[in-house]
Amino acid sequence: MSSLTSDAHQYQTLQISREGAVDWVTLNRPEHLNTLNHRMTEELGHYFDSLHANPRVRLVVLRGAGTAFCAGLDMRDSEGEERAFDLESAGPAQRLVLQRRISDIVIRMRRVPQPIISLVHGPACGGGFALALASDIRIAGESARMNAAFIRIGLSGCDIGVSYFLPRLVGVSVASELMLTGRFIKADRALRVGLVSEVVPDEQLVELAKTYVADMLNTAPLGLRLTKECLNISVDAGSLEAAIAMEDRNQVLCTLTQDFNEGIAAFIEKRPPRYSNT
Repeated sequence: MSSLTSDAHQYQTLQISREGAVDWVTLNRPEHLNTLNHRMTEELGHYFDSLHANPRVRLVVLRGAGTAFCAGLDMRDSEGEERAFDLESAGPAQRLVLQRRISDIVIRMRRVPQPIISLVHGPACGGGFALALASDIRIAGESARMNAAFIRIGLSGCDIGVSYFLPRLVGVSVASELMLTGRFIKADRALRVGLVSEVVPDEQLVELAKTYVADMLNTAPLGLRLTKECLNISVDAGSLEAAIAMEDRNQVLCTLTQDFNEGIAAFIEKRPPRYSNT
């Protein structure tokens, strides 16, 4: 059980800035390239858990402070801080608990109804790569360098959901190359293979993200949430009929809302919609 409360001010490794219906979440260990230590994994898990019961937050923008998005796991004891993994005295059961503490973060990211935009600059390695892949949209700065670093430290290249997300985003061939070698993929190639949506100079990432945010906030809240849910399910749907059944269900639910009536009226009257989440 986490010792954290719902007060975001207790976070030590995350900086949460709420702007209207948008949370700007900054991984805030810049002196360590925002590597994942015990505290950060606990806080990320707590934060994404809290989103389920927070309908006021419609979108999340995830980014890193300093010169990196997230350079993976903190493999060193730095300034007395606890590492994400401390395996010296752990048996198999405890090692699985430690592993799940990190892998559960990406499961929570996919389960929350809020779309997540990751702004990737500098290194996004190992666990940091996994965080980016678990997001709904990835925008890269020109400095972005991403890799499945696990295989370079004696582990399998399949970790923290990467073997699930990466082939679906870039295809099996490119995913195999990256995961079997641990090679870095830079921003320009990431754009070519569909791993990221756009590449801009690092200093323009926030402004570009705001255009995505504006477009998504111009949608009905329920419609936005159900779109993420249906995309998640359709990726693994067993058939076209299964995907369409989910789509049909979601559309019927949306037509029962006042926001649907408002959306139709705004379209006819050629004005921006004024959604109320009702």
